[in-house]
Amino acid sequence: MADPFIALQHLLPRHALTRLVGRLAASERGWVKTPFIRSFARAYGISLEEAERASFADYESFNAFFTRALREEVRPLEGDDQTLVSPVDGSVSQLGTISEGTLFQAKGNRYRLDELLGCRDGTAAERIAPYEGGRFATLYLAPSDYHRIHVPRLGTLIRSTAIPGTLFSVNGRTEAGIANLFCQNERLALEFETDQGPLAMVLVGALIVGSIETVFGTPPSPYRELAQSTHRQTFTRGSEIGRFLLGSTVIVCTGPAEPPWRQELRAGSRVLVGQSLTQALKGPA
Repeated sequence: MADPFIALQHLLPRHALTRLVGRLAASERGWVKTPFIRSFARAYGISLEEAERASFADYESFNAFFTRALREEVRPLEGDDQTLVSPVDGSVSQLGTISEGTLFQAKGNRYRLDELLGCRDGTAAERIAPYEGGRFATLYLAPSDYHRIHVPRLGTLIRSTAIPGTLFSVNGRTEAGIANLFCQNERLALEFETDQGPLAMVLVGALIVGSIETVFGTPPSPYRELAQSTHRQTFTRGSEIGRFLLGSTVIVCTGPAEPPWRQELRAGSRVLVGQSLTQALKGPA
């Protein structure tokens, strides 16, 4: 029998519903934002203990509350500039090896890296070849998580691709029940050059995710057409690069020169911004 949760999503006007919630979340009217913020915080057990602004009344809108900044000292960076750290607070959904240009989704389903990155300009083979034999980690952000996105390693942003799509919810049920989920949903692919090789971060939109924002400027979402831009902008490790207005998923892809993921990381593992994702490299004896 088909999962009724997934069947319902096929029937919903997903973009229209997301835009409606997005307008409410952006409202600065007290009678809208105050109950919205307080009921959300109560439902998900959200504390402002780590936030820069420690009172619910200090936020001008639900969006401002949802994308709240944290105090700098609460997310220290582990390792040195070559250590790959988590770009988000969240949970590991999947991790593994990029094999034959594909990544594992769930229940034996795989999806193609070139589709995920929006390679539609005849350069797919060239763009994905450096990732073959590399690694990926799918990191899920729950509604209660911190929703700013940071750079995992010192690197230079060389390309961003805004990719239009649908807006299914992203969680364990939809990953198992909807084939090619991450390549169907709206997403923003960011590609970097680093001293350890290629690095990609794909910010995946989802149902009720009103917008994906970046510090360098991208087309407003929902994206109406595929839009690719080239860049030569260097980001330090841990610097903020974007945020979700309501949460979703970030997929991190690396090349084969990257050290293996930490042995204790597995599906369900909790990660925080700044925590090392990879094993430490041993120096010379």
